[in-house]
Amino acid sequence: MNVKVYGTLVVASLVLLIGQWLVAAVPILRKWTIPEPVAGGIVAALIVFGLHSFAHTDVVFDTSLQVPLMQAFFATIGLNANLANLKQGGPVLVRFLAVVVALLVLQNVLGIALAMAFGVDPLFGLLGGSVSLAGGHGTGAAWGAVFTEHHGLQSATEAAIACATFGLVMGGILGGPVAQHLMKRIGAQAGADTPGAGGAATPDPYAFEEPKAEQPTTPGAFINTLTLIAISLAVGEALSGLIAGTAFELPTFVCVLFVGVLLANGLALIGRPVAEHAIALIGNVSLALFLAMALMTLRLWDLAALALPVFTILAAQTLLMVVYAIFVTFRAMGANYDAVVLTAGHCGFGLGATPTAIANMQAVTARFGHSHLAFLVVPMVAAFFIDIANAITIKLFLMLPIFH
Repeated sequence: MNVKVYGTLVVASLVLLIGQWLVAAVPILRKWTIPEPVAGGIVAALIVFGLHSFAHTDVVFDTSLQVPLMQAFFATIGLNANLANLKQGGPVLVRFLAVVVALLVLQNVLGIALAMAFGVDPLFGLLGGSVSLAGGHGTGAAWGAVFTEHHGLQSATEAAIACATFGLVMGGILGGPVAQHLMKRIGAQAGADTPGAGGAATPDPYAFEEPKAEQPTTPGAFINTLTLIAISLAVGEALSGLIAGTAFELPTFVCVLFVGVLLANGLALIGRPVAEHAIALIGNVSLALFLAMALMTLRLWDLAALALPVFTILAAQTLLMVVYAIFVTFRAMGANYDAVVLTAGHCGFGLGATPTAIANMQAVTARFGHSHLAFLVVPMVAAFFIDIANAITIKLFLMLPIFH
């Protein structure tokens, strides 16, 4: 059953509506602050899995809008990045990056150790480590091809995609429960009276902190913002093509984000600031639709087909993420409300992807209050620095004697 592009858009919209209804109707989803796109997307993925398994019918969605939506989301992240604010959050950003990089190393150590314990190629340990988890589908597929071509590892790309799919699902599920557990530790002081958690005395929330808020804008501001996003996509794609195959190669979405940062801050310097409300509107719509499409098109039967060693590695990685988030990320980032939101975001991109991290944080802040610091730090680390750090980490691990 082939669903064309407009049909896919209709289904994605319905997935978001179903997610809204589920979170409103099911107390456990609200208690564990599960993001609405995740709730609706998993239901859709289960329906597709049921059709595949019992009706022997595969539903194939036209996902040609998925990549543009993802890149538009990253463009709005860049356009929303104020370098002056980033400078203020610099020490926290550096500390958070150190915490994130340490997890990359631990993920690979754990993956390789378990792969060797099962007697399988240690490259599967890397695939079930930071390659596919912190790296996501794009990084996983790219390194899978390298492992097959240069190391002779068969089915590496398929395994990487399956691992990334597992991570995307678990990253969206774990963030809320971990945040709920940590909120019990810090008590009820994290509401509107907590500095950095919202309230009348705090600044206006950043663009992605209130996805359900009405955003006052005009057609002119909307079109201007759409133009900036289109420029970010076009220039970012060209820049990605220029550095492809070099030591500076980065995913296209990182280049798009970088162009967005330059545009926004360049315009601010000449007194033409971007329209924040229009950025918020387009960014949140792009994020919601991208997540809905990403989750409803998951091939859950690929997860069911994972060999026992790889599945065990992924289960261990999930446990590592939970333990690390609670005992390392939360404590290292200050053991306060901002640390709770940062930790929820870390669960999202530590196993899944940046959009999952933002959705996790939105679900937490919608319930407990704003966290400007988290929305300042996580997008830059999760969407920019982690790809560079992960690439270096993977290359250093591949220099170990066990891979030669």
